[in-house]
Amino acid sequence: MATERELDTFLRGVEKRAFKRSFYHVRNEESALDIVQDSMMKLAEHYGHKAPEELPMLFQRILSNTTLDWFRRQKTRNALFSPLGDFDGPEGDGEFDVLEALLGRSDDPQQESSQNQAERAQTLRVIEQEIQNLPGRQREAFLMRYWEELDVAETASAMGCSQGSVKTHCSRAVSALAKALRLKGIDP
Repeated sequence: MATERELDTFLRGVEKRAFKRSFYHVRNEESALDIVQDSMMKLAEHYGHKAPEELPMLFQRILSNTTLDWFRRQKTRNALFSPLGDFDGPEGDGEFDVLEALLGRSDDPQQESSQNQAERAQTLRVIEQEIQNLPGRQREAFLMRYWEELDVAETASAMGCSQGSVKTHCSRAVSALAKALRLKGIDP
């Protein structure tokens, strides 16, 4: 049984990655924050009594279901209404870096040339864009496997599908990303 402190520590630890994952899916900061907050509340309310080792998988499943619920609500809302805001482009201000962890890989960034830093930043922006262009299930499987570092079984459990489906989604996502990068002159 997780203590209140263990639950709080767990939620603090997954908050940022959960937001990024949600943001990739819904492409809207406020909605992503709402999804993460709703997921955290559901975990705390309904599963706070579970053992700490069960929390990661429960949270991943809740986050996936909450995201799917958001898409269902959007589909229903969009069938009834077409607000003018839907015709605006995405609000990408460049402050949200998908692969910010990769930018910090160099031990001493001063030793790396400005050109290399700029090329790497540009490549990461292209990768971020291409991840967002993946179909929903492929993007979800890819992010869980390679961003969240879940294994195939954990990803299948969180997505509510078979392990074979996870492998297929990941394979297609990697293939699509590699193809898109090659078309843009980037060798993956």
